[in-house]
Amino acid sequence: MRTQVAIIGAGPAGLLLGQLLSRAGIDNVILERRSLDYVLSRIRAGVLEQGMVDMLREAGVAGRLDREGQVHDGVNFAFDGTLHRIDLKHLSGGKTVTVYGQTEVTHDLAEARQALGRTTIYEAEDVALHDIDTAAPRVTFRVNGEVQELRCDFIAGCDGYHGVSRRSIPEGALTSFERVYPFGWLGLLVDRPPAAHELVYARHERGFALCSMRSAQRSRYYVQVPLEERVENWSDEAFFDELRRRLPAEVADAVQTGPSLEKSIAPLRSFVAEPMRFGRLFLAGDAAHIVPPTGAKGLNLAASDVRYLFDALREHYNDGSDAGIEAYSARALARIWKAERFSWWMTGLLHRFPERSAFEERMQQAELDYLVSSPAAATAMAENYVGLPY
Repeated sequence: MRTQVAIIGAGPAGLLLGQLLSRAGIDNVILERRSLDYVLSRIRAGVLEQGMVDMLREAGVAGRLDREGQVHDGVNFAFDGTLHRIDLKHLSGGKTVTVYGQTEVTHDLAEARQALGRTTIYEAEDVALHDIDTAAPRVTFRVNGEVQELRCDFIAGCDGYHGVSRRSIPEGALTSFERVYPFGWLGLLVDRPPAAHELVYARHERGFALCSMRSAQRSRYYVQVPLEERVENWSDEAFFDELRRRLPAEVADAVQTGPSLEKSIAPLRSFVAEPMRFGRLFLAGDAAHIVPPTGAKGLNLAASDVRYLFDALREHYNDGSDAGIEAYSARALARIWKAERFSWWMTGLLHRFPERSAFEERMQQAELDYLVSSPAAATAMAENYVGLPY
């Protein structure tokens, strides 16, 4: 089997890259170790930056997004029992964010790929990358017990933190940077209207809380818990009681309870591997970086990687120039580190850290006070939240 670009991973990054390449006339094949049903069942966040929304429109997959996505002009911070709104649209020069679940993005992209008739091989086992530092890379894999080979010009590793792509780069060729936080987020999904029209990030002496949503009728709530906590220890009733304790009265009173559709604990981590290219292999999305979900940057960073990688590959095939390929890693990392900084700052601003001193607690409170009282501070926050330029 032969293609121009082999894409490892059929998550939103791999599917978006495949969609853009296909529309540009560049042949590609996607390999995914899971089934399509499994991929579409994964529940993830869904706060999309303006830049990602624009890319989905460019890719021709924004019909349902434009009909069902919830455009948010602002975001709320809650502390000391008071709610403070940051006007994102006003402070960022007209930009907004759109709430539209990652599961829905993946569904739209998968459906569009099927309509184009492009090849996606699901349940591909034992995927292995070969000759990635040569002009003729190849990928071997097994489907239904039969070993197959895919020859290509380039490989895009969009297969996540635990995928094979980053592991295929020789030891010593990558430098990794990591911060593991001493807490996680206990999240609950419920079919009830959200407690607020826009997201509410809450800092409380008992720990962080977040009121988010997936649609006008489906809410996603989170509370900070110790890293060693177990989801089995939390009934739905206990979760909602704890959530309400951490929210201002006006928001807590609006929380509508119901049976959880999903409940899980996600650890928080900051991670970057650089460079994001080795020979003909390019890393994109979680294969190269992880951010705490506090800044809503994970999916959006994957999209910006795809932006740079697609532009580089299009330039290679259409213009005969490798300038974009040579610059890919540096361009992507420059934006990644700014998003890592923002996510790290948001995490530090809103969470309770067990090792913090009383002085550091006061600094956290002063930072929040400054954010909601200074137009300059609020502008910097809004600029980052809606997404820095590509």
